[in-house]
Amino acid sequence: MIQFRNPTLLLLVPIVLAGLGCQRAHSEEQASLTIPVALPADIDSVQLQSVEDTIAIPLDLEYIMGRFDPSKHPDFVIIDSQYADKKGMYLRKDTYKAFLDMYTHAKKDGVNLQIRSATRNFYAQKSIWEAKWSGTRTIESGENLAVTTPDPKERAMKILRYSSMPGSSRHHWGTDIDLNNLENDWFSEGEGLTMYNWLKKHAAEHGFCQVYSAGRPYGYFEERWHWSYTPVSAKLTAYAKAHLKNEMIDGFLGSESAAMIDIVKHYVLGINEECNH
Repeated sequence: MIQFRNPTLLLLVPIVLAGLGCQRAHSEEQASLTIPVALPADIDSVQLQSVEDTIAIPLDLEYIMGRFDPSKHPDFVIIDSQYADKKGMYLRKDTYKAFLDMYTHAKKDGVNLQIRSATRNFYAQKSIWEAKWSGTRTIESGENLAVTTPDPKERAMKILRYSSMPGSSRHHWGTDIDLNNLENDWFSEGEGLTMYNWLKKHAAEHGFCQVYSAGRPYGYFEERWHWSYTPVSAKLTAYAKAHLKNEMIDGFLGSESAAMIDIVKHYVLGINEECNH
């Protein structure tokens, strides 16, 4: 198991190249990048009061692949239950602060945002993936893939309709949230449509982008509920494009399918281009 490096090594300077290399790719450089985090005086989460003026973005493959515990990471904070449908979820502090701003804006316009899913590290995603791979949990259609789909590439493709492969999920990063409902149809009328139209108009003002939009050539199906904090995630996407390889996606049942599918190109990078800026 790969251990996450001591986060105190991520110095809060504009760009720091550590030259230590990643345990998975010794020739790669490790870096951290800092961005400004503007905190209003009346911020309503006591857990964010200690956030500094800048916060590090760890440009590191272990972070990209979610091999760390967000509950123990200094850049993460637990989400207050008033903003979520369950307890115990985490986000990066900068992402959470941006969400609180967006939440307040939406509330003034009569739109209520609720986080359904936030950070899921490698091990949480592995649990979901392996349950579906082994057939202990059926996929959304009720199909037991261990019975119906022996071919590893085909089995993985069926899981990827609704679940990310461990090590390849944006939910590892603490920058991505699922909002209110996990069905596209809900966003097609009534309260859901009002909310979706509001997000399309205003989410970018707070740094959020719908990463799985309609009309992409490959990758996950459209997800109207999935929004990413791009001031951080765009930099992590760029780092993944430069350094993440299919053969690094391993350590779980069915990992041999990562190269068969070209998981990095088609899923990690198969996003709405507007979210890369």
